[in-house]
Order: sequence, then structure tokens, then C-alpha cells
Amino acid sequence: MEIFHHLNLKFFFFIIIITSLFCTSLVIGIDPHSEALLSLKSEFTDNDGSLSDWLEPSGETPPEKIYACSWSGVKCNDNSTKVEALDLSSKNLGGNALSGNQFGIFTDLVDLNLSYNSFSGQLPAGIFNLTGLKSLDISRNNFSSQFPSGISRLQNLVVLDAFSNSFSGQLPVEVPLLQNLKVLNLAGSYFSGPIPAEYGSFKSLEFIHLAGNSLDGEIPAELGKLKTVKHMEIGYNSYQGSIPWEFGNMSELQYLDIAGANLTGSIPSQLSNLTKLESLFLFRNQLSGPIPWEFSRILPLASLDLSDNQLSGAIPESFSELKNLKLLSLMYNDMNGSVPEGISKLPSLETLLIWNNFFSGPLPEDLGKNSNLQWVDVSTNNFVGGIPEGICAGNALFKLILFSNKFTGSLEPSISNCSSLVRLRLEDNAFSGEIPLKFSQLPEITYVDLSLNNFTGGFPRDISQAPKLEYFNISDNPALGGTLPTEIWSSPVLQNLSASNCTISGALPPFESCTSISFIELGMNKLHGSIPVSVSNCRALVQMDLSHNNLSGKIPEKLDDSSTLVLLNVSFNDISGSIPSTNMFRAMGSSAYAGNPKLCGAPLHPCSGSMTIFGGRGTRKLTWVLLLSAAVVVLVLALALGVFYIRREGKGEWKMIPFAGLPQFTASDILKELSPSSASVCQAVLPTGITVSAKKVQLEAKTMHASMELIMQIGNARHKNLVRLLGVCHNKHLAYLLCDHLPNGSLAEKVTEKRDWATKCKLIIGIARGLSFLHHDCYPAIPHGDLKSSNVVFDENMEPRLAEFGFKCLAEISSGKFPATVSRKETGKLHTSHVRTVFYEKSDKADLQSKVIQCKNNLDSLRGFHLLYAESHKYNPKSCCLSSTNTRQADIVLQ
Repeated sequence: MEIFHHLNLKFFFFIIIITSLFCTSLVIGIDPHSEALLSLKSEFTDNDGSLSDWLEPSGETPPEKIYACSWSGVKCNDNSTKVEALDLSSKNLGGNALSGNQFGIFTDLVDLNLSYNSFSGQLPAGIFNLTGLKSLDISRNNFSSQFPSGISRLQNLVVLDAFSNSFSGQLPVEVPLLQNLKVLNLAGSYFSGPIPAEYGSFKSLEFIHLAGNSLDGEIPAELGKLKTVKHMEIGYNSYQGSIPWEFGNMSELQYLDIAGANLTGSIPSQLSNLTKLESLFLFRNQLSGPIPWEFSRILPLASLDLSDNQLSGAIPESFSELKNLKLLSLMYNDMNGSVPEGISKLPSLETLLIWNNFFSGPLPEDLGKNSNLQWVDVSTNNFVGGIPEGICAGNALFKLILFSNKFTGSLEPSISNCSSLVRLRLEDNAFSGEIPLKFSQLPEITYVDLSLNNFTGGFPRDISQAPKLEYFNISDNPALGGTLPTEIWSSPVLQNLSASNCTISGALPPFESCTSISFIELGMNKLHGSIPVSVSNCRALVQMDLSHNNLSGKIPEKLDDSSTLVLLNVSFNDISGSIPSTNMFRAMGSSAYAGNPKLCGAPLHPCSGSMTIFGGRGTRKLTWVLLLSAAVVVLVLALALGVFYIRREGKGEWKMIPFAGLPQFTASDILKELSPSSASVCQAVLPTGITVSAKKVQLEAKTMHASMELIMQIGNARHKNLVRLLGVCHNKHLAYLLCDHLPNGSLAEKVTEKRDWATKCKLIIGIARGLSFLHHDCYPAIPHGDLKSSNVVFDENMEPRLAEFGFKCLAEISSGKFPATVSRKETGKLHTSHVRTVFYEKSDKADLQSKVIQCKNNLDSLRGFHLLYAESHKYNPKSCCLSSTNTRQADIVLQ
């Protein structure tokens, strides 16, 4: 009995111990998977607390369950016994020393997503222990160093996305061993060297993206063996040689982009064997020769962009077979001949961009009648004839750009019914007849340029009824005639009105309700009467040119109150009285008032009343004393000022031209803060405490007019993504350009800083918007000319702003080198219209190429924006990048 009791007691204690151990495991135990994830979290920087629910358990945990299955980003199977996916994307996580030691336990993981974060340092090779992975996404981070070896162990991998990182060295050579891989994206990640020939050995690959790296060498012909690939982007690299003809063997290919790749030679006709191809982008290379007529066999082709090459010959007649073609872009080539009539028959055509070639003949008669045309740009060619009658028949046309051709005849009345029209540019042609535009029927129109034509019939009377019109130019139509409509200044958003050399007569209408007008050009007309006093109501007025008219009366004194006016040109009229005595009017220079015999005051000759002291009856002795005293004072002052200005490197009178945003400082105020030893760019603190950046520019007398014209343009350009030019202090040989000083530094100083994707997006879009404003909303267009990371600066809100825009062109003009930039179609001397033409060509080509170069070479971790070229990509809000897979119309987005 005692033995039995003893055995029961032992059994009792055994049960207690087992129960205690079990309870202990429920209370404090944690499974290995959850423990590994907590270890991984300890290596992260979690700026937003995105992983705040990753905590050790505080209560009971069933031993067979994985506690972490309830955590954010962790996906398990139905009974929480296996971790199948880990999605940490877009959580603002960072870390530069990930060990990867924790991954070995996750043998069931099939999906790992670390994208849209700020991870840096070397990619942990421990990831390659996840042998069950089917999808690995590390895109949009800042992983650096060489891509580690070992990825060949992931034999189940289907998707590998390493887009937009900062790797170095060659493309990973083990990747072609992943024979189940279908998606490979290594774009925008700083890889260098040639594409390995082994990349042509994939058996299942459908998508390959290697664009926007620093790849070189010849494109391997072995890529033509990728019979399963449907989408291939390998552009924006610096290859040597031509397009391999073997690419014609990629029988499943639907999308091919080799743009901006330094390719030479001709386009291989074998590409016509790609009978499933829908998009072909070969723009911005050095391709030559004709377009293969065999391309008409690619019946699914919807987008064809061969622009900015050296292609020659005509558009193949056989292109009329491409019934699915939506985009045809051949701009910036050396092509000639006429546009085939069959192009107008294409039922899907939306965008036709063939500007800056040598095309001739009339446009196809039925252009616009058979499709919903949206954008037509045939400018800078040799087209003749008129505008096709049905060009807006689809009611979708928003851009019609025909400038610099030889078009004749009258405008089609149907253009007035084109309610979708946003931009109309017909300048520099030979159009004639009355202007049939009915602005009340053009609710979307913002920009109209009809200058340099032969229009008659007077100024359009209903211009004020265009609710969105910002720019209207009808200058250089000498036979236009008529008078200005009374309501012209009441246009709700009109900023720029140009109607010089149009034989317009009558008086200037009262300036009532002129809330937005900034630039008025009415020179070389037959206007008479006085300048209305109400002009002072135009609070946004920057420049008004009334020269070479028959105006009389006085300059309205109330203009003294204007804080924005920079130039009032009333030269060669019959203006009388005295010029208002403020610094603003003196700074405009004598050329703004010349040719008015009855006008006096600085900067012209003094008015007669100021000399009466010497015309009275005082004694001759007193007169001589006064004269001699004045002469001594003048001599002393002249010597002092001479020494002062010599020390300032000055040769001639200094003038100060302030723009909006700068108080009325004098030249002396500026020169006191600058010295001859000042660097080409320096800081100056002005008397009111304002800090400005001063840029020193040498001027030449022979190019002074053109230089000052550009400076005025730069000074009047205002946009939230531009650094303001506040003023210019200059003499005949030297100018100091005074700009906003932004203390937050430049992009060049911040390239190593970590940025989340939203910040990167804000940066690149800000740059693009600034350039778009310079190219599209300034007339003439202002080329930046020197877009680089040090010229992208940040304001107090860390908003990017473009600095020194136009400064490089200013230096070229000032040095007399600017004529060397004349295009093949430009000749003649340097004058205003010539400068405008060159501005347009430089801004629309050099700067747009600059966009690519900067996105490709200078913007850290922004390599995904390598496709920002020629305003030909559409913004994709889902990926916050410019994707070439979309319709190539970024110009729409930027506007």
C-alpha cells in the first residue's frame, strides 16, 4: 500500500511538471518564423512605424501556429502554419546592413516584395536561400555594389524586378540559368558593360527591361533567339554598332524599345517579320537610310516612333496598310517627299508628328476625316497648299502645329468649330484672307499664333470670349488693318497680346478689367490718340511696346505705381511732356523714348524749365561763378565716379533693371556689394537684407540688343519651378544677373541622400514642369541649355527649381557664338526674329535631350525616368514614373 502510494505521488508530480512546461510554452514561447521576422525588423529603420504591430506575443500562443501571420505584410496559408508571402513594399523602410541570415527558415515563401523603400548597401545574398521563391521584387530602392552571386539557386523564380537601384558592375551572369523566369527588370540600376550573350538563352522569358543603365558594346545577336519574349526594352544605353537583324526572329515580340541607344546604320528590314509587333520605338539614335517599306507587313503596329535620327527618303506608300497605327512620329530626320494620301485613310491615326524634315507638297486632302486625330505637328517643312477641310472632323484635335511652311489660302471655317482645340500655331506661312476664328466656340483654346502671314479683314472682334486664351500673336500681317476691339483687355486670362506691324488704326481701347495681361506688343501700326490713363489698372503688366505709331499726349503718371512694369516703349510717336522721374522709367533707357521731339526728361535731354537759373537777369559775374563752380563739382564727381567704376570693371554708365520681386535698388546699391574679384557666381546682401545670387556675364556691344532681349525674357519668366531673375545691373561690357538665393542647396549636394519614391516623383515632375513652361509658355521659348544636377535647387518647401535657365544661351549670344547654332534651314544676320527661331529649335531639342541625360546620369535613384524624352511619354500614376508602354504624350500631362 505504501509502495502504491509512493508511485501515485511520483505520477502526480510528473503530471504537474509536464503541465507546467506546456503552460510555459503557451505563455512565453515564440515560433522560429516570428522570431526571425523580429530579428529582421531590428535591422530596419522604420520611419513611419509601418511595422508597429510586429511585437512579441504577450498572451498564449498555440505552438503549431505562426504568431506573425497576423502582422502587417505577412501572408500565411489558411491554417497559419506556413509563411507564403512577405510584402513590405511602400512602407518607407530603410537599412544599409541587412544580413539576410533570417531568410533561411522561410522555405515555403513564394513572394518577397521590398519595393518602394530606401534600403541601401549590398543586396543580402541570404535572400537566395529562399529556394521556393517565385517572385522577388527589390525595385525602387538604393541597393548598391555588385549584384551578389547565388541567384541561380532560385530555380522556381518567375519574376525578378530590380528596377531603379544603384548597382555597379556588369549585369548578373547567373540570371540566364533561371529557366522558369518570365519577367526580368534590371532597368535604371547603373549596370555597365555589354549585355552578356547568355541573355539570349532564356527559355520562358516574356518581359525583359534593361533600359536606362550604362551598358555599352554591341547588342548581342543572341537576343534574337528569345522566341518567347513579348516585351523588350533595352534603350537609353550607349551601345556601338547597329540593330541586329536577328531581332526579326523574335516571333512573339509585341513591344520593342531601343531608343536613345547611340545606334548607327540602317533599320534592318527583317524587323518586318515581327508580325505581332504593336509598338516600335527607335527614336534618338543615329540611324540612317530609308524606312523599310516592308514595315507595312506589321499589321498590328499601333505606335511607330523613329524620330530624331538621320533617316532619309519618303514615307513608304505601303504604310496605308497599317490600319491599327495610332502614333506616327518621324520628327527631326532628313526625310523628304510628300505625305502619302493613304496616311489620311488610316482609321486609328491619332498623332502625326513629322516636323523638322524636308517634306513638301500639300497635306493629304482627307487628313482627319477617317480617324479621331488628336495631335498634328508638321512644322518646319516645305508644305504648300491649304489646311485639309476635315482635319478636325473627329472633334478630338487639341494641337494643330503648322508653322514655318509655305501654306497658302484662307483658313478653313471648320477650324472655328473645332471645340477641342487647345493650341493653334500657323505662324510663318502665307495664309491670307479674313481670320474666321470664332473664339466663343473655342472653349479650350489657350495658345494662338497667326503671325508672319498675309491675313486681312481686321482684328478678331470676339477674342475676349475665349475663356482660357492666354497667348494671342497676330504680328507681322501688314495688310490686316482694322481697329482693336473695345473689350480686348477684358479677356479673362489673356497674358500675351502681340499685334505689331498689322496696320491697325484707331485709338487704344480703355484698359478696363485688364487683370491678367502681362505683355502687349502693338508697335509699327497706325494707332493715334493718347495712352489711356486706365493702363495703370493693369497690375500684371510687365512690358508694353507702342513704338512706331501716331500716339500723342503724355505718359500716364499713374504708371509710377506699377510694381511689375519693366519696359514701356513709346519711341517714334508724338508723345509730349516729361518722362516720369522715377528710377523705373530712367532704367528703360533712351531707346524706349527716342523719336518723340516733344518729350523730355531723363534719360532724354532735360526739360527746358530745369535750366531757368541761367536764363534770368542775374549779373554776368554771378553766372560765370556759378558755371565755374558747377564745372569744378562735375569734374570732381566725374573723377570719383570714374575711379569707382573702373574698380567695378565698368566701362560706361551702369544701369539697374529690376523685375517683379526686387525693391527699387540703384546700381550703386548693387555695386557696393560686389567687387572685381567676385567669382562668376557669388552671393550679395542688399541694403534691405535680401540675399541674392549674382551671376557675372560679359557683354559685347555688337550683340547688346539680343543679349538684353533674352535677359528681359528670363526676368519675366515666372513659375514655381524656376529660380526668379530679380534684376540685372549692367553697363556696356558687364552684367550682374541677380537671382533668388535658395539656401537649401542643389541636387548635386544631395545625390547621396535617401529619398522615398514620392519625393523622387515630386523632384522629377517639378523639373519637367519647369522645362515645359520654358518651352511652351514663353515666347520665344527659352532653352535652359545647361540642365545638370547643380542647376536644380530647392526652395524652403524643398520644391525643385531650375536655376540659370537661358544663361548658357546668353553667354553664347554675348560672345557672338550664337549664330553657330543656326539650324540647317536658318541663314542671315542675328536679329530678333532669327533669335526667336533659334530659341525654339534649341529649346525643343537640346533641352529635351537634356531631360534624358539628366534623368539618366545625374538624378540619383531616379534612373526609372530615363524615358522622359521628346515629351513623348505619358505619366503613369500607379508607378509614379514615365512609362514608355503608355501613349507617348507627356506634353498633355505637363500642360
